Amino acid sequence: MNGTRAVITGAGSGIGRATAMLFAARGAQVAALDKSESGVQETLNMMGGASAGHLCMAVDVSREDEMQTAFSSLSMKWNRLDHVIANAGINGVWAPLTELTAAEWDHTMAVNLRGAFLTLKCAVPHLSAGGSIVIVSSINGNRMFSNTGATAYACSKAGQVALAKMAALELARDGIRVNVVCPGSVATGIAESTIQRDLDRIRPDVHFPRGEVPLTDGKPARPEEVAAVIGFLCSEEASHITGTELYVDGAQSLMKG
Repeated sequence: MNGTRAVITGAGSGIGRATAMLFAARGAQVAALDKSESGVQETLNMMGGASAGHLCMAVDVSREDEMQTAFSSLSMKWNRLDHVIANAGINGVWAPLTELTAAEWDHTMAVNLRGAFLTLKCAVPHLSAGGSIVIVSSINGNRMFSNTGATAYACSKAGQVALAKMAALELARDGIRVNVVCPGSVATGIAESTIQRDLDRIRPDVHFPRGEVPLTDGKPARPEEVAAVIGFLCSEEASHITGTELYVDGAQSLMKG
């Protein structure tokens, strides 16, 4: 990874920040993108700042104009990209299907699925042969469907996996790999982006006395544990892996599928 260049969205906190820190520690130059200007600036400082060759930009991944501007700016600073991590996302509104508004559905889809699409669309022209893309999806909508009310979120995350598989085949002739990481519960701030409404009346009565993550007695993963898998998928050790999703959930989805 030493000497490579990586773009990471949602890098202002959580998995995105942990991934940025990992890549920087392994010698990559990192462009950290996030809607939160303060968050992404903090990540830049933690990586060693601009003097270490890193960049940061405040960008809304759901806005095509902002994404095009960001990647145009990057192309003037860097002559290539080697890794793209489409990580930005929100939980959005969790509510009964009949109470979920179209606007709430659209907002979740805009950030999670449209944002991943725009990240790939804008990045691919700048990716070098042998480059890698990793989309951060979720166990929700892919191997687990028991989070009641998470309809928009789960559908957006399922769509990300389909996007990765379509892109993997399309970009294989260019030597670009596309994979997906599907985390379970992770100790990040994404819960702050969740609005839950009237879920008790539709939630199944299921109790897990030792928590929902069997491997760790209910404890969620650390962001660094997901970042490590992303780092593997971008490494030479994963040179023949593309179009594949890896689950990082401590068996959570196997118990709650």
